[in-house]
Amino acid sequence: MRIRTSLLAGVAAIASISVPAAAQTDAAPQSAEGASSGSDIVVTGSRIRRQDLAGVGPATVVSAEQIENTGLVNIEQVLQRLPANAGFAGNQSSAYWTNNGYGTAQVNLRGLGIKRTLVLLNNRRLVAGGTGANSSPDLNMIPVVALARTDVLKDGASAIYGADAMAGVVNLVTRTDYEGLGVSARYGVTERGDGGDFTADLIWGARNDRGGIMVAATYQKTDAVNMASRAPCSLAEVTPGSLSCTNSTSTIGGRAVLPNGQQINFNQTPGGDGDFFEPYNGAKHNNNVQRYLNAVSPIERISTAVFGDYQITDGVQIFGEFLYTHRKSDQLATPGTLRNISISATNPTNPTGQDLLLVRRMLVEGGPREFFQKTETWQGTVGFRGKLANDWAWEVAGAFGRNTAVDGSTNVANLANVANTLDRTKCSVTAGAAIPCADYLGAGDVTPAVLDYINFTSRDHGGNELATVTADLTGSLFTLPAGPVSFATGAVYRKEKGWRDPDPLTVLGVANTNQQDPISGSTATKEAYLELSVPVLADTPFFKALTIDGAVRFSDYDLFGSDWNYKFGVDWRINEDIRLRGTYGTGFRIPNVPELYGGVSEGNLTTTDPCSRYAQSGNATLIANCQASGVPANYVQLGSTILTTVGGNENLKPESSTTWTVGTVIQPKGIVPGLSLTADWFNIDIKDAIRAIPGSTKLSICYASQNLSHPFCDDFTRSQLTGEVNYLSAQPINTGREKMSGLDLGLVYNRMIGDVSLSFDANVTWLNDYTIYPFEGGAPIVFDGHIGGGNGGYPKWRGYGVLTAEKDGISATWSTQWIGKATDFNAAPDEIGYRAPAVFYHNIQLAFEVNEKTRFQLGVDNLFDRKAPYIQSFTDANTDTMTYDLLGRRVYVGFRTAF
Repeated sequence: MRIRTSLLAGVAAIASISVPAAAQTDAAPQSAEGASSGSDIVVTGSRIRRQDLAGVGPATVVSAEQIENTGLVNIEQVLQRLPANAGFAGNQSSAYWTNNGYGTAQVNLRGLGIKRTLVLLNNRRLVAGGTGANSSPDLNMIPVVALARTDVLKDGASAIYGADAMAGVVNLVTRTDYEGLGVSARYGVTERGDGGDFTADLIWGARNDRGGIMVAATYQKTDAVNMASRAPCSLAEVTPGSLSCTNSTSTIGGRAVLPNGQQINFNQTPGGDGDFFEPYNGAKHNNNVQRYLNAVSPIERISTAVFGDYQITDGVQIFGEFLYTHRKSDQLATPGTLRNISISATNPTNPTGQDLLLVRRMLVEGGPREFFQKTETWQGTVGFRGKLANDWAWEVAGAFGRNTAVDGSTNVANLANVANTLDRTKCSVTAGAAIPCADYLGAGDVTPAVLDYINFTSRDHGGNELATVTADLTGSLFTLPAGPVSFATGAVYRKEKGWRDPDPLTVLGVANTNQQDPISGSTATKEAYLELSVPVLADTPFFKALTIDGAVRFSDYDLFGSDWNYKFGVDWRINEDIRLRGTYGTGFRIPNVPELYGGVSEGNLTTTDPCSRYAQSGNATLIANCQASGVPANYVQLGSTILTTVGGNENLKPESSTTWTVGTVIQPKGIVPGLSLTADWFNIDIKDAIRAIPGSTKLSICYASQNLSHPFCDDFTRSQLTGEVNYLSAQPINTGREKMSGLDLGLVYNRMIGDVSLSFDANVTWLNDYTIYPFEGGAPIVFDGHIGGGNGGYPKWRGYGVLTAEKDGISATWSTQWIGKATDFNAAPDEIGYRAPAVFYHNIQLAFEVNEKTRFQLGVDNLFDRKAPYIQSFTDANTDTMTYDLLGRRVYVGFRTAF
């Protein structure tokens, strides 16, 4: 995670969210912008205009000032530090990210999947990002300088916002008050001198008594960090008790299998004996590919936004929003590998005198591949809002967003052309021949002419669209003794579309890359909702205030029929110090476009084979199952990846959920002024859950079942010659059920010690249970307390705390992220990497305000250079790259000023 400091002048104007910490909990009833004067506002989690956020549900509010104090670059980094974030989520520079999401920043609340976290801008949906048929917006399409705050509602909200809000809601709320011109810049670099990250921001605003306009822009450029600099090789426990480099079984000379099953490897020395071959030995012949990969991938992005409003009459206002983001990103990849190429005994390049199958041969002569993406994303919104004579407020708005992208890869081999170079009736050894003959047996034997003939640059095209029309009405129906009964009602029409057109050679399956089919599909939804807030009691003994909330939403989907969702909430203020709250709600999510229509594709994904060294395991069930599968007793997995089929599944059906929370807010003003404590228990139950079970998990569960009886055993096959897995499916399915429960704890403490202002803010999440039941009556898959296997991290404990001290314009901020210990999903108790230790990342920042407009800051992230722990079923770099930091200690400097 890389960090930056960037905010413009006028931060003090956001004083209504004034706690200077990185992750303000809702312990105190915090008002949103403008509420400090007593006006009602719309807060995340409710459409009803309210005075404060605290009664709606468990939420975290991150203000612009808080982002500045912790030096974070992007909203994705803010969110991914919060303990409510877990599991597998994409980020703009991750070393490991697939499914057409390269370079896309996303958030995964509760670890329930990015598709179950709804991302909003000013309470309205955003178009998906990525490179075609994607399921989530790119968080970084919003310039950070335009944000007043980011609300994270850790509660299901389908009845309020519709589908996709099962895990919670992230609402990006923009500023409306900025006047003048502000600029800021930040540069950071690791202590090793790599991973440079430059960010510049600009904001301009003007307002008068009838309206205003605000323009914001962010430019960011991040340099690459090579993976070999952080993890010199891929490690595995080949010999019990010690780790050693395993490297890739795609050798540079070529690994082949003879008709009798013997594996051989050809000359590994470029320029050496081209006819030399010997028995294959992984320790000797495997190829270290870390130098061909990046721990952080480069990215260049400019994000712009324009917001405006104008008071047409005293009762009617027109408003508009426009966003535009251009992004260029790329990822380094290993040279292409030829697989399962048959070469006859009569081919002059075959020195064995036998027909052979070239299992894997890396085309190092052509150099590494480079995946690239160029995305253009824009969204425009126009609407009207106003008040009626009875003080009811209304709003009508329409929005349209479109994301388009071109992506592809260099140095992709055309397999049809490869076959031509081996067909002596078509190819020629004559210099300048249209089809040159190739020698793939031996390092350095593939000539430039052959590379020019077989390699090409693939280009894919894709995109996403979102069209919405909304109409909302809010106000008070009548007044009870405890206060007014408030309501919100409205209607929504939403159409989402996604498409992806892979390179024609990729579609035909002749490109030596992940075979893909075109994707195209759309869904349309019509919805109506009603929300009520009823004050039951007020200013009575034990009932300072008691309010009951309810919401109902009707949704009609063009592909899946209709559905009703409900939500109920209770907010009980016993007195000024103690508040109890609880919510119960249902959710309904239809499969999105990529889940339904995603073209089937293949990719080499990091996967652990449980049959590797199974004879030494002492596990009778595992030994019997591996033997029944025909796996040789001395079998050792030949690499860390397995060719895996992923993509969509048109047989998916919707998933449904129920969520309840119960919690308390304690503010002992008379005992400890400035202290706020929160505790919220959450319970989520998802039925017919849509999930792609990672290959490592499928293999592990299959071989743990008696007599290979688990249905996952039908999702892979093994080679009868070598015993290795040669087919594995990880396409999404409707699993039987997912159940999750846990506890969120929060503490905020603010006080003055002399003339020094201190604030401390801490959030901790305890994951009590997260269990997936893959089918009705099936054995459960336990996620809580586990990590790895392509699932991401689900430690029992996660936390984030921030301490800030400020005096006379000089401030110091310390923050720490706690990732609790976890057990590898697929490792055995006696294996290295079975349990990952607890990890703490410490960060500091010193800042000096010259005046209210100009500020300088210096920060150090990962202060103690904490290394990522070894995870046996790692994603990349011998660890879980979605959980831990690869970069190590890094320093940044920045400033902001205004005119």
